[in-house]
Amino acid sequence: MKHSLTRSVLIVAGILALAACGPARSQQLTVEVIRRLPHDQGAFTQGLLLHDGILYESTGLVGRSSLRAVDPTTGEVIRQRDIPAPYFAEGLALVGDELLQLTYRAGKLFRWRAETFEPSAEQSYGGEGWGLCYDGESLWMSNGSAKLTRRDPQTFEVQDEITVERDGEQVVRLNELECVNGAIYANVWLTDEIVRIDTKNGKVSATIDASALYAELPDGLVRDAVLNGIAYDPERDLFLLTGKLWPSLFEVRFVPLDD
Repeated sequence: MKHSLTRSVLIVAGILALAACGPARSQQLTVEVIRRLPHDQGAFTQGLLLHDGILYESTGLVGRSSLRAVDPTTGEVIRQRDIPAPYFAEGLALVGDELLQLTYRAGKLFRWRAETFEPSAEQSYGGEGWGLCYDGESLWMSNGSAKLTRRDPQTFEVQDEITVERDGEQVVRLNELECVNGAIYANVWLTDEIVRIDTKNGKVSATIDASALYAELPDGLVRDAVLNGIAYDPERDLFLLTGKLWPSLFEVRFVPLDD
């Protein structure tokens, strides 16, 4: 009996040790809607950021792309610069007094003066451009794969690359990005999910289910009207979320799914 009991204890200990060695599970979160605000339903949102109370937005599609400054409370477009064909505008980041705007397949980065939207420079890069954010030291860029590249904010040269994994599996179709307190929040294109990524190792530390937002949207949205657009408000510690061709912008907090 003593040997049998000892053997059972060892088996249980072994199972617990194996479980501890497995990949850490990401935290499961959902959205708590604080307020719903108006948003231009014609905006094919590709990039979104908030600075000094102004929402800066990059919209896509060839012939409809733009850079915008928007009043987040009313949805009014304060300033707009149209991006001509053949460019399809994508992610957006603010570095100092410049707005940096990606293009989808043209391999061109536009740099605009934030106050006037006048051009300041252009740079080239290889591959597709999807999402972009600035963490205060480096830019982070997505290209629709599971990889994020860290880039120099001045030269746009690649400094490093991480592969994003969740519970041991790569996460592909990473799209719009928002850098917040050492982490990156990324839309997963064609899903209702946002993932929070640890930039030190590429691991997903949390998955946010944003499907509850659709209950706040009208019926009959077109197929392309998917979740895309993350901005962070540090003063109130909340996020602003929208989607491509959505008529609403949502102020939200991310809370545990069990709540």
